[in-house]
Amino acid sequence: MKLLIIEDDRDISEFLKTGFEAESYAVDVVHDGAEGSYAARTNEYSAILLDYSLPKKNGVIITQEIRAAGKSTPIIFITVIGELNRKIDAFEKGADDYITKPFSFEELRARVRAITRRPRKIEGKIIQIGDITLNKEKQIVERNNVAIYLTRKEFNLLEYLMSNQDVVLSRGMIMEHVWNADSDPFSNTIESHILNLRKKINAGRPNDLIRNIPGRGYMIESDTIGSNA
Repeated sequence: MKLLIIEDDRDISEFLKTGFEAESYAVDVVHDGAEGSYAARTNEYSAILLDYSLPKKNGVIITQEIRAAGKSTPIIFITVIGELNRKIDAFEKGADDYITKPFSFEELRARVRAITRRPRKIEGKIIQIGDITLNKEKQIVERNNVAIYLTRKEFNLLEYLMSNQDVVLSRGMIMEHVWNADSDPFSNTIESHILNLRKKINAGRPNDLIRNIPGRGYMIESDTIGSNA
């Protein structure tokens, strides 16, 4: 995996570069905001470690430019600025995580590992596969322009499946991303929600939108959805 570090403190950037290279990451380092923004928008990285206060452009502006360029690369802010309003601003502009200095390298390494394990985001407010459309902002699902009422959990489950089109999602992955940590992993709650979701989105249609892959999990395949499905 390859990381981009945008940090003007050369001692910190060298410390991070050395630490992550020892973990077998490839690492690029830049020391000002303008160069960092350009590198992030023109190259592919597994994650970006970004300072808030930088010469030429600050971290929030860089984040906005990265997202405006259509890049979904995970961004972790690393900064001495811990004020709540600054954190909220960073998240609203597209940051994925935020850690304040001083920090332990072990914690940062764990955050990088966690964030790079997540499925790549589908940018935008609307996900469409075939004749089914999910609007994340308005919390609306339509099929052939007919609205389908879903509970919040059913909506979140469908969003996760559609965001990972053509990917088999195991029971554990679904539990981790859709249910909270207090849920019983041995209950049949996932199966019950899948059953209810199927009834609602497949009503009156001959084929099943959600495929069950025996022994592996569930998936939505693009070629199983047609305008006449």
